[in-house]
Amino acid sequence: MNHPAMPAAAFARPIPEGLADELAARFGERFTRAAAVCLQHGRDESCYEPIAPDAVVFAHSTEDVLAVVKLCAQFQVPVIPYGTGSSLEGHLLAIRGGISLDVSEMKAVLAINAEDLTATVEAGVTRKELNDALHGTGLFFPIDPGADASLGGMSATRASGTNAVRYGTMRENVVALTVVTAAGKVIRTARRAKKSSAGYDLTRIFVGSEGTLGVITEVTVRLYPLPEAISAAVCNFADVDSAVRCVIETIQAGIPIARVEFLDTACVRAVNHFSKLTLRESPLLLFEFHGSPSSVAEQAESVQNLARENGGTDFEWATRPEDRTRLWTARHNAYFAGLQMRPGSRAITTDVCVPISQLAQSISQTNEDLAASQLASMIVGHVGDGNYHVMLLIEPGSAADLEEAEAINGRLVSRAIAQDGTCTGEHGVGLHKMAFLEEEHGADALDLMRELKRAFDPQNILNPGKIVSLD
Repeated sequence: MNHPAMPAAAFARPIPEGLADELAARFGERFTRAAAVCLQHGRDESCYEPIAPDAVVFAHSTEDVLAVVKLCAQFQVPVIPYGTGSSLEGHLLAIRGGISLDVSEMKAVLAINAEDLTATVEAGVTRKELNDALHGTGLFFPIDPGADASLGGMSATRASGTNAVRYGTMRENVVALTVVTAAGKVIRTARRAKKSSAGYDLTRIFVGSEGTLGVITEVTVRLYPLPEAISAAVCNFADVDSAVRCVIETIQAGIPIARVEFLDTACVRAVNHFSKLTLRESPLLLFEFHGSPSSVAEQAESVQNLARENGGTDFEWATRPEDRTRLWTARHNAYFAGLQMRPGSRAITTDVCVPISQLAQSISQTNEDLAASQLASMIVGHVGDGNYHVMLLIEPGSAADLEEAEAINGRLVSRAIAQDGTCTGEHGVGLHKMAFLEEEHGADALDLMRELKRAFDPQNILNPGKIVSLD
C-alpha cells in the first residue's frame, strides 16, 4: 500500500485580505507572508515536497493563540500548529493553505513543583531547555525523541524515544494540558493530582491528536529523580536475530534497563564514519543502566549474562559522562549519518511497533525485505519497547525509487499490524500513515475518530487533512 496522494492544490486558497489585515494589526511584525519564512514552515523531514502556508504568526502566549484561532474560525481559514518542524510524516504541511501558528517562541517555564515531581511549561519549551531549567533540583525529564523537540509538539505527536523502555512515552508523562479549542475556548484538561476518575480523560484525547483537535499552549509533565549512578555499554552480536533475542529475554526477565538501542551493521558503519567512532561493525545493542551503584552493577551483570548466552561480545563500557554523551549523540545523529551512505539522496524514514514477543520475527522479515532491495537502507530502534525504524535512501525525483520505498514501507506496516502491532510507534500519522489506520483500527473505529474530529472542530480548520480525512 503506497502513501496517500498529496491532496490537490485546489484545496488551498489565498487567505482573505480581511483576515490578513486583522492579523497584521494584532501581531505587527510577528505576522508575516514572507516567502522564505512560509517555506520554512511548510517543510518537514517527511517524503513530501514542501507545501508552504499562506502566512505565519509567531505566538507569545495562550492569548495570542486564542486570537489567531478565533480569527481563523471567523474567516474559515486553516490553522496549522508549528513547534520545531522536526516531524517525519507530513504533519505540518499546509495542504489547504492557511496560517502556520508558530509557538516556538512561547518559552516560559511556568512552574517547577519539585515536591510533586511535576513541571508546567509553555508549548515552545524544548526538552533540553526544560532539563536546563531543572539543573540543581535533582530532577530531570526523561523523554528523549532524539531531536530537541518542543514539549507541545511532543505531546501532540505522543512522542517517546530512547528512554521509553523505563520511563514510558508522552502518553504516560503528560499530567495536564492547556488547549485552545476550535470554538475559541481555553481549557485545562486536568489538575496536577497524580490520579483522577473525574470525567472523560481529555488529556489523553489531545495527546497524540497532532493539532487536529486543539492547539496545545501549556504542558504539565512528570519529572523523575536523577539516577545516583548511570553507566552505558555497547555489545556486538554476530547477527540481527541474536541481538534481538537478547533484548526480548532482558525485558521478559524484568531487568529495569533505562535504554536499549539496536543498530544494524549498515547503521554502525554510517555512525562510525559520521561521528568518527570505532565501533565494531556488526549488529549491536547500546545499553544504559540507571539506579544506585549496586543496582546498576546488578542490572549490567544480568544483561551481560544474557548477551553471552546469545553470542554477544563482552560489554565495552562508557562510564564517564563525556563518553556516554558521545555515544548517545552519535545514536541521535544516526539519521544524518545515514544520509551519507548515499550522498545527495533523500531519506524516507518509517517506524512500527510490535509486541516484544513478535520483535525478532518482525525485524528478521524486514531485514530480508531490505536485503532484496537495491535501495541503501538501515534499521535502528528503541527495541526495548518493540519499536524500530527503517531508513530508506532514494534519489531525489526518482519515481522508481519512491515506489520501491513505499512498497517496502507498506509491507513493513502490514506485517506489524498482522503481528498485533501498530503502523507507527512514535512518528505519528500525519499524512504518510493515514492509509493504514483502517487496517489497524477497523472501519468503525475510524468512523468514530472522524466523529470526534467533527465534534471538536466542526469547521475543519485545525490542521485539516491529517490523521483522518473528512472529505
